[in-house]
Amino acid sequence: MTTVASKQRAQVNPKTAGADTRGTIFREVSTEQQAVEQRLVDHVVASFDACEDPRLKELMVALVKHLHSFIREVRLTEEEWGAAIDFLTRAGHITDDVRQEFILLSDTLGASMQTINVNNAAYADATEATVFGPFFVEDSPAIDNGEDMAFGAPGEPCWVEGTVTDTDGNRLAGARIEVWEADETGLYDVQYDAGKRAARAHLFTEADGSYRFWGLTPTPYPIPNDGPVGRMLDAVGRSPLRASHLHFMVSHEGARTLVTHIFPKGDPIGWKDTVFGVKQSLIKRFEPQAVGTPTPDGRVIEGTWSRVRFDIVLAPAGV
Repeated sequence: MTTVASKQRAQVNPKTAGADTRGTIFREVSTEQQAVEQRLVDHVVASFDACEDPRLKELMVALVKHLHSFIREVRLTEEEWGAAIDFLTRAGHITDDVRQEFILLSDTLGASMQTINVNNAAYADATEATVFGPFFVEDSPAIDNGEDMAFGAPGEPCWVEGTVTDTDGNRLAGARIEVWEADETGLYDVQYDAGKRAARAHLFTEADGSYRFWGLTPTPYPIPNDGPVGRMLDAVGRSPLRASHLHFMVSHEGARTLVTHIFPKGDPIGWKDTVFGVKQSLIKRFEPQAVGTPTPDGRVIEGTWSRVRFDIVLAPAGV
């Protein structure tokens, strides 16, 4: 049998090769070489035998097995591994209190979205969750229902309204709603200044479970692409653009906290969202309003504006 060095890219005969469920042909290695590699996997896995935390042991053993399987499947070169270490090092250097490059990496590889899927199982008609993103902050200003969360951020005004209920249809009073979004230039407040607060706020539902506020009509924007994640996207021919969206985080006693967005119908980016956050149920019609159209609360707006309804259904806690 032919021995294939780790830096070669020879392919095995498809009639005799192993293949995964998608038909990927694994590169041929000798029986002896496979045994050497498997002995190392077994040795590393055994190093966790004394771990007293069962969950930690499960995570580490699975991580090692999958990592080694990847290295062996693609016959990773030392140069490629060195490039990966350099990539992660640069991601660490650019990360600070505002810029989180590792979240961007997780998002653009779909890992964030898959973790959301795993931890937010479908339940009845509960609103679907999507990615958290790197720009949430804890100290958002409080607003009353009907007030403006833009705080002067540039963009077309948007009237947002809806209700929060549980999956039995009961309206939830006092649900906390955190909202945040980018302005029309594609930047979040903290990207201008770590202490700036605009186009973000929190409010609480009324006794009948209703909420309403003024925000901005969402527009597409690129994720920060001046770092290693941006260079990775460029190298593989992917756009850094996110679909237009408005963030929500909704919580209520006895309910599963929901982190989600809503996306305008007809958005030019849409399903090409670089972090894979779009779900069909979260696409909403942001209805354009012509100049001079009366607003729901009598606010005078000189230009155009939009409005959208988003009724939120929270799943029970623990499901």
